[in-house]
Amino acid sequence: MRYEGDIYRPPSEAYSLLIQVTIGCSHNKCTFCSMFKDKLFRVRDVSEVMEDLETARKTYRNVERIFLCDGDALCLATEKLLVILDKIRTLFPECRRVSVYGSAQDVLRKTPEELVTLREHGIGMIYLGAESGSQKVLDMICKGVSREEMIAAVQKIETAGIPASVTFISGLAGKDGWEEHAIETGKMISEMNASYVGLLTLMLDNRAPIVEQINRGELKLLSAEEVVAETYLLLKHANPSRTCVFRSNHASNYVSLRGNLPADKPRMMEQLTRAMEDTGLLKDERFRML
Repeated sequence: MRYEGDIYRPPSEAYSLLIQVTIGCSHNKCTFCSMFKDKLFRVRDVSEVMEDLETARKTYRNVERIFLCDGDALCLATEKLLVILDKIRTLFPECRRVSVYGSAQDVLRKTPEELVTLREHGIGMIYLGAESGSQKVLDMICKGVSREEMIAAVQKIETAGIPASVTFISGLAGKDGWEEHAIETGKMISEMNASYVGLLTLMLDNRAPIVEQINRGELKLLSAEEVVAETYLLLKHANPSRTCVFRSNHASNYVSLRGNLPADKPRMMEQLTRAMEDTGLLKDERFRML
C-alpha cells in the first residue's frame, strides 16, 4: 500500500481498509483544521488506486469495509468513482460498505440520480463536517459553505438512500458565541435529519490557523464546564423528526454520550446535568486527544 502524508479517517472507520483516491482536501481553508495543511491537493490517477486495491486484495483475507481517503473523495467525477467502486466490488465481494468524506459542495454538484447510482455501486456512508449550525461561526472558521447548503446537502444524501454522518464541534465559537453556536447547531440537527450525528470537542494543533486567533485574544476558549453547558443547550434544541444516532464519545469529549435522538435526549441531558453538578465526572485534560 502507498500512502502520502498523514492519513485520517472517521473514528467509526477504525477497522476499514483505507485507500487514498485524493491527496489532501480541495478546500483546506478551515481555521480549526490542520489535517491537510502539509499537502497540495490533487486527485490520484485511477491506475494508482487500482494498483493499491490489487495489493490490498493480496494482503488481506477479509475486508468488510473500505474508506476512500483523503479529505473529500466525493469531489471525484461520478464516472471515476464508479470505476473504483466496481473494482472494489470485483476484488472484495465480501465488502459491505464503502464510505467517503464529502463536502456540501461535492454533494450539491451531484445529481440525485448520480447519488443513487453511487449507492447502488457500494457507497454506504457519506461523512460531512458541518462543525456549526451558526452562519456566523461558519464564516468565522472559513468553512466556505452556507448553513442552508449544508442542510440541503444532508437532505439530498438521505433522500438518495445513503446514510449521512455529520460532525459538529463543541467550543468552536468560544466564550462570546457559545450560545448561538449551541442553539443554531441544535436547530440544524433538527432540520437536516441526518442518520448519524457526532459531536467532538475543539482541540488545538499549532498548525491550525485558529491558534493564532486564540493567541491574539480574538477567541477565548471555553472551560470544560462551559463546554458541557453548551452541549446541554445544543441537545435542548435538537429535535429531529426521525431517529438520529447521536454520539459524543470521542476522545476529545469531556462527557461521553451515546443515544438516539429524540428518544434518549432526556437521559443524555440528565447525564450532562450531573456532570455540571459534579465536575469530578469530567474527563481529565490529560486523557483528551484528537
